[in-house]
Amino acid sequence: MEEKNFTKVKEFILLGFTADLQLQRVLFLIFLIIYVFCLLGNTTLIFLICADSQLHTPMYFFIGNLSFLDLWYSSVSAPKILITCISEDKSISFAGCLAQFFFAAGLAFSECYLLATMAYDRYVAISNPLLYSQVISPRLCAKLVAGSYFGGFLNSTIITSKIFTLTFCGNNVIDDFFCDLPPLVKLACDVKKSYQAVLYFIMASNVITPALLILASYLFIIAAILNIRSTQGRLKAFSTCGSHLTAVTLYYGSMLFIYCRPSNSYALERDKVVSVFYTVVIPMLNPLIYSLRNKDVKDAMKKMLDRAELS
Repeated sequence: MEEKNFTKVKEFILLGFTADLQLQRVLFLIFLIIYVFCLLGNTTLIFLICADSQLHTPMYFFIGNLSFLDLWYSSVSAPKILITCISEDKSISFAGCLAQFFFAAGLAFSECYLLATMAYDRYVAISNPLLYSQVISPRLCAKLVAGSYFGGFLNSTIITSKIFTLTFCGNNVIDDFFCDLPPLVKLACDVKKSYQAVLYFIMASNVITPALLILASYLFIIAAILNIRSTQGRLKAFSTCGSHLTAVTLYYGSMLFIYCRPSNSYALERDKVVSVFYTVVIPMLNPLIYSLRNKDVKDAMKKMLDRAELS
């Protein structure tokens, strides 16, 4: 192995958002509150789905796994964000940066696949309600979720190996709050077109392809809803997709904005705000999206609170 590999840069410096100490303290409190709500919201939703037998359905099985992903996804970046806000030491080791990137990418890609799976689940539920329990069997649910995790972390392994075999020579300052793809590529001094083509392929297979599958599922869902004669039936069918459609719009909107653009259009100050949105804010919002709009979840929460009062 040539000496240039892994020897030029042994650690990175995460600049975060600002050098203003007062503003850093304010940001620390904001991110701490968001992270705590994220942990509480996702943990509570997972507990409700496991504890309440009425929520032991394919849809809630997928929602529970989405909360599980969000729980860990936010935990990959949020603790480091909090540390950089209050500590003078903003460094992260090469191995730490690699690990952070690997798990963040794996969880993010897995969520892309899982959201596509949830769109297919909603399509079957609306187009074939009588056969829904037979088509979306527990065995198929387990396979779809396992496939989402496998595909996500397989592609994360590939893209991580591509990123961290680059030569990082000289500058080791990452103008971001965590080890993400755009700022890391900007630091590399041997990026080639062939390498960029591999990255674009990985991003397309993990972001654009699931997005197209979701779009196709919703086109079929709309067609199925239009075949429902009663207005009340149409509204009820569409309401079962409302939460998922909201989550997809928020997640994919920010992901496509960050990754599926020409590299010369990156503006790190603007992109940092968007990165915060999909790494920390959206994992906090998802439990609210799936609980506030969902009667079954609210009923399960009410039963849990009633049991707590009686005990």
